[in-house]
Amino acid sequence: MPLTEQADLSKLKIQHDAQREPRSRTGLILYLLGALVLGAVVFVFIRTSFSSALLVETTTVAFVSPSQSNEILTASGYVVAQQKAAIASKATGRIVYLGYREGDRVKKGDVIARIESADVEAALAQAKADLDLAVADRVDAGRSLDRARSLVGRGLISQAEFDAAQARYERVLAAIQSRDAAVRAAQVQVENTRIRAPFDGTILTKNADVGEVVAPFAAGASSRVAVVTLADMSSLEVEADVSESNIERILVRQPCEIALDAYPEKRYRGIVDKIVPTADRAKATILTKIRFLERDNRVIPEMGAKVHFLAQGTPDSISSKPRLAVDADAITVRDGKKIAFLLRGDAVAAAPVELGDAFGRMIEVSKGLSPGDRVVLKPPQELQSGTKVKVKE
Repeated sequence: MPLTEQADLSKLKIQHDAQREPRSRTGLILYLLGALVLGAVVFVFIRTSFSSALLVETTTVAFVSPSQSNEILTASGYVVAQQKAAIASKATGRIVYLGYREGDRVKKGDVIARIESADVEAALAQAKADLDLAVADRVDAGRSLDRARSLVGRGLISQAEFDAAQARYERVLAAIQSRDAAVRAAQVQVENTRIRAPFDGTILTKNADVGEVVAPFAAGASSRVAVVTLADMSSLEVEADVSESNIERILVRQPCEIALDAYPEKRYRGIVDKIVPTADRAKATILTKIRFLERDNRVIPEMGAKVHFLAQGTPDSISSKPRLAVDADAITVRDGKKIAFLLRGDAVAAAPVELGDAFGRMIEVSKGLSPGDRVVLKPPQELQSGTKVKVKE
């Protein structure tokens, strides 16, 4: 009986291990199959999504000047007044008059400001009084000399007395010259209290006010040097840095178009006025000055600008007025109509267009597109409105 019970227990143990092993294998197989199925679904989804998107290139609709079809180079720069000055006082004193503000126009010689001048005007009055006294002495000394000359000729006075009269007259003449010089010096001191415009121009900045102290060299912390900054607006030019590697393509009097960053829709005709004969070692550029051939009141100093250098011989008759244009390769014909494919998110939409003149690679768009629109370049035949696209990097 004990042997039988031991044999039965052994059998029971063997049956229990045999049942657990098949269950573990089944779970592992099911897990692997699920992972494979999920991976296949993801792969098919990604492949389907990307294979359905058509790879295209795009271009942007923008305002372009027709003359830019002759453009050979573009450079950036700033509008700078070639005649500009910080107007300061030659004397030290407190401002008692300031007659102009920013934007006011002045003529050469106009008094822009005046500093206190009571002391120098008093000195001028004293110098004039001394001169008047010397002139009166000359009249008296002249009469005395005439009498002495008459008397010495008749032997009524000695030669020594005549010489004394003549010496007095000469001293008076020398005193007159000295007093006259003192008057002129005092007049200069008075004039130095008047700050005048050295040339015709426009007030750009006002750096001081009535009541402030100005000095030629700003000796004190509270004193000012420049009262106003003046610029001749007719001398405005664009100073642009041109790379050393491109400077051989630029010549004096070469035609240009100037576009201000503030008014990108406007173009101004210009020419290369000067190529400064030195290079900037740090930037490897050469300063080029471009003169405006036409300009309006919107052009002011320190504005950012882009200069489009045009090929020599570009006719002035080419209009510089910007036109809405697009690359001609973006236009295609479908069902007898000229259209462009507008990018709308990850798809395209067909837009009928009306076209104008062609210039270079560009063509004018009269209707159908707006500035900043992105359109497909060289649209393939299979491209239709609503087609999913991917933009080529």
